[in-house]
Amino acid sequence: MTWSSIGQAQGDDRLQQIQQRGELRVCIWPGYFAISFSNPKSGRLEGIDIDLSAELARELGVELRYVNTHFGRFMDDIEADACDIAMFGVGRTEARMLRIDFSAPYLASGMYGLTTKTHGAIDSWEAIDQPGHVVCVQRGTYMETEMRRQLKHAELSVVQKPYEREAEVQSGRADVFITDYPYGQKMLKNFDWARLLTPKQAAGEKFQYAYAVAKGQPQWLARIDQFVAAIKRDGRLKRYADLHGLGPIVIE
Repeated sequence: MTWSSIGQAQGDDRLQQIQQRGELRVCIWPGYFAISFSNPKSGRLEGIDIDLSAELARELGVELRYVNTHFGRFMDDIEADACDIAMFGVGRTEARMLRIDFSAPYLASGMYGLTTKTHGAIDSWEAIDQPGHVVCVQRGTYMETEMRRQLKHAELSVVQKPYEREAEVQSGRADVFITDYPYGQKMLKNFDWARLLTPKQAAGEKFQYAYAVAKGQPQWLARIDQFVAAIKRDGRLKRYADLHGLGPIVIE
């Protein structure tokens, strides 16, 4: 069965199915600091979308089950009905909108560069795009699309897994990797070798984070939009964002 036939078969019964099942299945990437992060010290999940997914499940009156995924695979998982919704800071892009539907956005971030403190040739964002430099991005992310569009002189290196970006920079195979605000904060907090490069001017428009669901489910999507509007209105979004250091990128 194709993803389109799955969506048509389930149609607007998604919410009813969730309630009959008694369980909300949420796709997350457990490596996303401050968003949906599996803390290696405590072994617990933490982040704004861990808190907000719990709020959504509570509102729906069901149990919560997480399904691990990543940016290179999550649309396949949604289309295969492995989860009801993706809640892990998914960027709204035109390419993704061809396959999945997005809620109203709740966070927005620009792009940042991560290099080493000892790198002699790159001391600012503006120094990145130079001949001989290698810029690393993760496959399937907004950063890959933008760097393919923006880079004129530097070489682009694309890796599959997020931790490979750090390894490429630390090994010297890449000079810098491109990330967003939450992951940049993780790097500064956890690695004393990391230096964050912030553009003096916006490096393109800020990209928006939203929740993602399968196509063909307008009532389910409307329920998620209702949830996003509620957490903005009643202060839960801002409270959880501040708790995880994401206050500067909240969309209110």
